[in-house]
Amino acid sequence: MRRPSKKAVSLLLTCFWFVFGCSAIDTITSTHFIKDPETIVSSGRVFKLGFFSLDGSSNRYVGIWYNTTSLLTIIWVANKDRPLNDSSGVLTISEDGNIQVLNGRKEILWSSNVSNPAAVNSSAQLQDSGNLVLRDKNGVSVWESLQNPSHSFVPQMKISTNTRTRVRKVLTSWKSSSDPSMGSFTAGVEPLNIPQVFIWNGSRPYWRSGPWDGQILTGVDVKWITLDGLNIVDDKEGTVYVTFAHPESGFFYAYVLTPEGILVETSRDKRNEDWERVWTTKENECEIYGKCGPFGHCNSRDSPICSCLKGYEPKHTQEWNRGNWTGGCVRKTPLQCERTKNGSEEAKVDGFLKLTNMKVPDFAEQSYALEDDCRQQCLRNCSCIAYSYYTGIGCMWWSGDLIDIQKLSSTGANLFIRVAHSELKQDRKRDARVIVIVTVIIGTIAIALCTYFLRRWIARQRGNLLIGKFSDPSVPGDGVNQVKLEELPLIDFNKLATATNNFHEANKLGQGGFGPVYRGKLAEGQDIAVKRLSRASTQGLEEFMNEVVVISKLQHRNLVRLIGCCIEGDEKMLIYEFMPNKSLDASLFDPVKRQILDWRTRFKIIEGIGRGLLYLHRDSRLRIIHRDLKASNILLDEDLNPKISDFGMARIFGSNQDQANTKRVVGTYGYMSPEYAMEGRFSEKSDVFSFGVLLLEIVSGRKNSSFYHEEYFTLLGYAWKLWKEDNMKTLIDGSILEACFQEEILRCIHVGLLCVQELAKDRPSVSTVVGMICSEIAHLPPPKQPAFTEMRSGIDIESSDKKCSLNKVSITMIEGR
Repeated sequence: MRRPSKKAVSLLLTCFWFVFGCSAIDTITSTHFIKDPETIVSSGRVFKLGFFSLDGSSNRYVGIWYNTTSLLTIIWVANKDRPLNDSSGVLTISEDGNIQVLNGRKEILWSSNVSNPAAVNSSAQLQDSGNLVLRDKNGVSVWESLQNPSHSFVPQMKISTNTRTRVRKVLTSWKSSSDPSMGSFTAGVEPLNIPQVFIWNGSRPYWRSGPWDGQILTGVDVKWITLDGLNIVDDKEGTVYVTFAHPESGFFYAYVLTPEGILVETSRDKRNEDWERVWTTKENECEIYGKCGPFGHCNSRDSPICSCLKGYEPKHTQEWNRGNWTGGCVRKTPLQCERTKNGSEEAKVDGFLKLTNMKVPDFAEQSYALEDDCRQQCLRNCSCIAYSYYTGIGCMWWSGDLIDIQKLSSTGANLFIRVAHSELKQDRKRDARVIVIVTVIIGTIAIALCTYFLRRWIARQRGNLLIGKFSDPSVPGDGVNQVKLEELPLIDFNKLATATNNFHEANKLGQGGFGPVYRGKLAEGQDIAVKRLSRASTQGLEEFMNEVVVISKLQHRNLVRLIGCCIEGDEKMLIYEFMPNKSLDASLFDPVKRQILDWRTRFKIIEGIGRGLLYLHRDSRLRIIHRDLKASNILLDEDLNPKISDFGMARIFGSNQDQANTKRVVGTYGYMSPEYAMEGRFSEKSDVFSFGVLLLEIVSGRKNSSFYHEEYFTLLGYAWKLWKEDNMKTLIDGSILEACFQEEILRCIHVGLLCVQELAKDRPSVSTVVGMICSEIAHLPPPKQPAFTEMRSGIDIESSDKKCSLNKVSITMIEGR
């Protein structure tokens, strides 16, 4: 027989190693263990297992995280309560078949701690689900990491409660973003009566999802209900569990319970490494369990947010009026059953008042009554004080205090509150009075409408002519053509002249390329800022029309509000709400005024600007790129809340558009991203760059352009030098250098540097930025070198098609209003 050649033997050995050697990279055994800083990766390269440290800590932990290079997204930690203090750690399989974390002295810091007679030759494999599975020599699974949850909830994991043993498997929050040991909050399922998801602070409820109807959690507003994959299952053997398996194969999803007790849903496109926040349990203050106390209900769109149910009044009126609503409400008029029990004359039958789109109260009892019988069943039961019928759940009723009721935007159930007959009678009288009043008002309005629509028609003709003249053909069709000038309230010129004392110089707030801005007060007492287009301005006219188109449909607490406009003859004016604290730069860069901007105020301003920008990019009806975000365009109201202003440079993006080009580069040098300043390309990441510059200015109290004649050229260059030297505290404004806030301030500097990276693809999206600032995204990647850290030739040369400025003056500058 012919002997194989050496080449063939070598090839055979190579294949043998590839098949058997490579198959072990996702597995550890007693002989194939990992030492710090080694890792193993699941076969599909989705998850990684190994040693890591958290930002702000030198401790070493063993954990599992998504296999990304730029963002460490940890889903499970082994030795979270006993960290290593050096890099001597080993993760191995012990002689008794357990997974163990050992330090350099061979002390056991953590163990899977299972007992199995077939433990010899055990192995642990990291799967693409993120599950670390320990198997005995027979291949039987004896322990799984997904059955021992940490702070993250991932597909195929089960969060469960056994109704017989009361044993719970819950998510447990970290103590802080740099300390994964057990925190104060847990999240799990409460299966009694009707299953619900809870977050507890210790043993007290902190958040509640509302009942599960077989498809959705009824108390969670519409944003989350539209997501698929969530399921609550009763295995009929005493265990009820929550799981999810999202059907979109192009995305990774995970839920994280933060140290603050907030459950955050995050997602990541498999094509990139940026995680974005999808949903959170802390959308508003009404999400806090029992915010308004017994028999009070919460509506985040009301002010104040708490009110008593109909037929009830505050239990402690003075505390209620001060905003302390925990005492709740009490019934004003006894029910029929209560009066009969007390021996009074026979009372008229109670009735029900209907509340729509409600998150129903906690402690619901379930009845098998049909929908038509649910009301009568409650009415016959003297202890029943409310009922609701919901498809998928059936008839629910309540007998004790009604707690944790919330008004939802469009989802939720119809809740019927039992009230005395006299309350119903008063309600009917109110309805009758309303009918009479409405009839009179309708008659009056019918006459006024003819006049109103005639004026609107005139305004439409003027507006359409102007929009047709100045619309930008490069802007998508779902922008300009859908927003008409006549949708804005029109204010008479004479009314504005009176409000500003005939545009007196004493009322002048500032001057921009468009013309002057005046302070005024309308006859009804409202303070306003009037932006008057200069008749001699050619550039300002286009900005004026652009601002009308962009901002007329925007409503957000962190955007300046456009009250109306005036177009009469040659006069063209925009009327805004007045900002008494002027623009941010007026205080931030003033050595005296900056003292009012303590760190808590500056952080509120940073967060507010971020949320305003998130609204423009993601949440508004139109996708808006601002293109001129800077300190002078951030206005401060009486409470120093920030408002983004000046949308003259803004552009509307189509739903599928990622970036656009322009031949006319306008804005303020120092805030413009390199791709926009050099090539005219702008996108959401252009605004992120400007936000990063603004963030570093707020933290340092220095202008980016103030470094122009210094060694570092820009504030970005100076910050980058300090980052490389690990000396970021030097950047912090001395007036806010307080020890208790240093970690938060340094985190903001880190986020700022991530925003100003040279390449747009390296910068995070604004939703990720907001999550980073608010510590909802715990782990930040290291930044790359920012743009404009060195002197560049030709950048400051003004040309006909690139208009820039190297000082505080720009074509869009408006002094504080």
